[in-house]
Parts: sequence; structure tokens; C-alpha cells
Amino acid sequence: MGMCFPCLGGAADDVVVTPDPDTKRRQLAEAAEKRQKETTHRGIKKPEAVERKKKKQEEMEKQAMMTTPTGGGGLRWQVG
Repeated sequence: MGMCFPCLGGAADDVVVTPDPDTKRRQLAEAAEKRQKETTHRGIKKPEAVERKKKKQEEMEKQAMMTTPTGGGGLRWQVG
């Protein structure tokens, strides 16, 4: 009967300690980064290979833009 009030004892075990705001903010940021990474790589068996392929494709596109003349892609139209 003496356990109905927290000041009489037994209630100290039920108290949930919350972390300070900085720790909680850091944990939330880490969880958000983890979820974002999982969402980005969902369904991909080798995410590193996909990243390498994407970078290689970007480099090839960049190189193609540098080598093409400014005359509109190098194609000429002839009528006649």
C-alpha cells in the first residue's frame, strides 16, 4: 500500500532518463543519415560499383563536352 506514491520508494526504477539535447540531436542526425543511405542504395547489391560507374559516366560526358566544337555538336546539314 505504501508503493502508490513515488516518494515512498520503488518509483525510481521506473524513471526513464532522457539524454541531453546535444546527444539526442547527434543521435537523430546519425539515424537520418543511415536511413538516407539505406534508401539511396535500396535494391543495389554493390553500391560502390554503381558509384564508380556513375563517376566514370560523368567524366566521359565532361570530356565529350570539352572535345566537341562550339559549332553545335559537329553535325552539318546538307540540302540538295
